[in-house]
Amino acid sequence: MEVSHTGPRAASRPGRRLDRARQAAPQVFERLRNAILALELPPGSPLSRADLAAQFGVSSTPIRDALMRLEEEGLVDVFPQHATVVSRVDVGRAQQAHFLRQALELEIVRLLAESHDEALIIRLDQAIALQQQFARAGDFESFIAGDNEFHAQLYAAAGKQELWTLVRSRSGHIDRLRRLHLPSPGKAQNIVRHHRLITRAIEAGDADAAQQHLRTHLSGTLSELDRIRTRHPEYLSD
Repeated sequence: MEVSHTGPRAASRPGRRLDRARQAAPQVFERLRNAILALELPPGSPLSRADLAAQFGVSSTPIRDALMRLEEEGLVDVFPQHATVVSRVDVGRAQQAHFLRQALELEIVRLLAESHDEALIIRLDQAIALQQQFARAGDFESFIAGDNEFHAQLYAAAGKQELWTLVRSRSGHIDRLRRLHLPSPGKAQNIVRHHRLITRAIEAGDADAAQQHLRTHLSGTLSELDRIRTRHPEYLSD
């Protein structure tokens, strides 16, 4: 199953009105970032500041601030006095994000396997059950949210929530690779299977097995990089 999107016209999708009780710029950033990661705004999509201001019903200042944050994450390319476009997937950034996440989570699952937190196992099993439902329904966006929730539970149980925030802020490029890879036959079920193996290893107090299963789990997308590039050459940088 191929990733679907509507091309550059998808730029109109995030333009729902904002919550006036919250600051505008963070909301614009969140909505644009989510649309970019979901490939609703695929690489190469133009982002007109004037159009975005009209779509969100805000002045140019929140749009500028949101685009600056997206540029810092490498998710947009800004060409002064010319255009702002969604960036192509930077494989180097994706590999660095993977390195960071793997280094942190290997230690986290070891810590959790040694702590014997029964309540955590219940929460992880619930997250896995939801993911299984989303996988069967082919609801990839909800599936990805469930995947993130599973890993967020690991960080929270280890008392490392701020590190999860750091990881998420560095994961834009590898998240887009995962989104391109997810529709591949069997990929979603493999993720669910890996989550179960990690959970059972933590439950059994087997730190080595938990780390082994996590390493396999996190490496799945990068191991298929050549295949992803062949299918979507226009989305990836050289």
